[in-house]
Amino acid sequence: MVRYLILALLPFLALFLQSTFFAAFKLGGAVPDLVLIFVAFYALMNSAGKGAVYGFFCGLLEDLYTGRFVGMNAISKALVAYLVGRYQVNVFKENIFVGVGTVAVATLLNSVILFAVSLGMSEVFHVDSGVLTTVIYQILYNSILSVPLYLWYYNSAKSGWLRYNGER
Repeated sequence: MVRYLILALLPFLALFLQSTFFAAFKLGGAVPDLVLIFVAFYALMNSAGKGAVYGFFCGLLEDLYTGRFVGMNAISKALVAYLVGRYQVNVFKENIFVGVGTVAVATLLNSVILFAVSLGMSEVFHVDSGVLTTVIYQILYNSILSVPLYLWYYNSAKSGWLRYNGER
């Protein structure tokens, strides 16, 4: 029960921190996507299907929070989580570099998917060096933050509050 409460509260906490604390500490104009980081970790520790569902609801929460283009983040985070979950059985999750690499790839995939969805919605979206630089800085920011967050998440998923106890 505590596991589900924490998993439900994580995206709220992530959105709060993204829009307050980390908005004041931008790296190259980029703010980290903490919601994406936790979605990637969840998919990495669980499966493609469960990750996609969690990613969809976390993305939908983010869409409702920002109030723009409802569904874009839901789609992108669900797809990213599904892809992360597809390869999770082939990696050694104990390795911190797996968590960091997963977050880096997830951030890049999320940006590409958001761009593709924007084009599909006939949004005027210009790719210039500023946008690409921001994506690179967000990959870097997310990767740096993923080190302590992955240590906490992995340990909690293996023997802490996020551990699966067969209650599903």
